[in-house]
Amino acid sequence: LHRVDRRQRQMCIRDRIECEICRIGMIAELDAISLYEQLAAMTKSSKIKNILLDIAKEEKTHAGEFQALLLEIDKEQEKELIQGKKEVQEKA
Repeated sequence: LHRVDRRQRQMCIRDRIECEICRIGMIAELDAISLYEQLAAMTKSSKIKNILLDIAKEEKTHAGEFQALLLEIDKEQEKELIQGKKEVQEKA
């Protein structure tokens, strides 16, 4: 019994670390999206603007990848994401 409890605790700790890695990745990608979109809004060069917006779009994909990984690991997060979406739809 002690061995099982210890293994469960280790898996729980490992899952929490994995969740944090995914969340940190999401934060980094969201910050990058904001940065590139702000820079695109500041430039007068259409070429630079287009490149920055394209990069921002790629970062959105990366953020989605981290979110998908997080939702695989953290079922509570998945449940609350669905609940949040329902609440927004109810208020619309």
